[in-house]
Amino acid sequence: MKIIHTKEFSRQTAPVFVLRDKQKIELHPFFKTLSKEDQVNLRFLKSNAKQEGNESHVLLLSRGRRVLVISVPEGFNHRRALRTMRQVVTLARREKIGNLALYLDDFLVKESGILRESVAEMLATQIEIANFEFVKYKTKPKEGWFFVNAVQIISSGRSVKIKAALRRGKVVGEEINHTRILSNTPGGDMTPSKLADAARRAGRSAGFKVKVLDERAIRKLKMGGVLGVSRGSDERPRFIVMEYLKGRRSEKPVVLVGKGVTFDTGGLNLKPTEGIYEMHMDMSGGAAVIHTLAALAKLKSKRNIIGLVPAVENMPSGSSYRPGDVLRTMSGKTIEVLNTDAEGRVILADALEYAKRYKPRLVIDVATLTGSAVVALGQRASALFATDDRVSEKLRIAGEVTGDFVWPMPLWEEYEEDIKGTFGDVANTTTGKNRTGGVSTSAAFLWQFIKGHNWVHLDIAPRMTAIEGDYLAKGAAGAPVALLVQFLRGF
Repeated sequence: MKIIHTKEFSRQTAPVFVLRDKQKIELHPFFKTLSKEDQVNLRFLKSNAKQEGNESHVLLLSRGRRVLVISVPEGFNHRRALRTMRQVVTLARREKIGNLALYLDDFLVKESGILRESVAEMLATQIEIANFEFVKYKTKPKEGWFFVNAVQIISSGRSVKIKAALRRGKVVGEEINHTRILSNTPGGDMTPSKLADAARRAGRSAGFKVKVLDERAIRKLKMGGVLGVSRGSDERPRFIVMEYLKGRRSEKPVVLVGKGVTFDTGGLNLKPTEGIYEMHMDMSGGAAVIHTLAALAKLKSKRNIIGLVPAVENMPSGSSYRPGDVLRTMSGKTIEVLNTDAEGRVILADALEYAKRYKPRLVIDVATLTGSAVVALGQRASALFATDDRVSEKLRIAGEVTGDFVWPMPLWEEYEEDIKGTFGDVANTTTGKNRTGGVSTSAAFLWQFIKGHNWVHLDIAPRMTAIEGDYLAKGAAGAPVALLVQFLRGF
């Protein structure tokens, strides 16, 4: 999709009227660009359209020209602005309108303190991800797949800054969509080795180094967690190491760690039928890490960023790891396996230990880790745990700006009591001793393997898939690429 900044839009383009807080349509800047006849017709059509909450209409004017009118109820804020950006493209795709004109200031909320250039960047990202649908495995219709072809952004702001912001936003949106493609790809076509291949392609395209450790190298590193989880599968594990080092030599890197379970059956603790079909998306954290690095590289960010993805398949077989097994991790700590479906934390334990090799100033792990996070937060925000409150707050603010929302959760030492093992150092229980607090006990488990380091854990299970009201195609949502890019550029 082309995203163009201009002072006025072409005649072949459908203008979009975003009416906020009961704004009259004739006060919108686009109204005066219409002919007198179209102005009269638009007033009449708008006055006869239903007014119930967040309403959207496509109105036909003279010579077959169409306009989109979206009326947003009172209390317009930045969150609603982000949803409205996506709503515009969703409506245009439904009505097969290929070319749009948007007025940038329709999405500017002065009270938010977010600058016009940042709004332009967010606008480009949101319309890019709204214009995506995963159609790889569908038969192409005779008329082809319909996507919006071009969007003209109308603004009176400084052209150079707005254009640069739109370019940045488009890059982030494209990398979110690449993340969604990886996550949506069925498990049979996205094995650990193929995820590693995808990382190599991303590295070549964006400009960062990729090294892939095979099972022999993983065994040499004594990564008992990765080896244990992968035992039941014919697909052998991979450990993906990505390096983007464009900051100062003296600057310690930020290490991103992404869970890469390319299919999660639950192992011998087999998952129920209702949820297992989505478990090819259990590598969404790994996909997000790969394409966060790609976005930062394409934006030529002056940062030192490392990406680590332990990639495995968790399958039941005669060689699977069992409840009751004790695995020795790379750190030397042992994990008592109480549930083979709590495999994500087991492989992340090895990855967090490997991260220490870089003497990082911050480690952020990203994982679709627990259903408990969904219970706690619904499907609107990812769970955030951090050892530094300032980092936590910066991440929360980055989430508010990008629409990639996170919410802080408690990381208290009291939760460590709930993950103590009987025969191993820690137990991979899915919940605490009282069968509650699973989202916090899982964070406490990971904490044991990164103590003494500045660390963030993002449980993105709530945002694994898009939900109704997101104005996104069904399937993977692409969290938290936008959040991490926004945060790391300013960290």
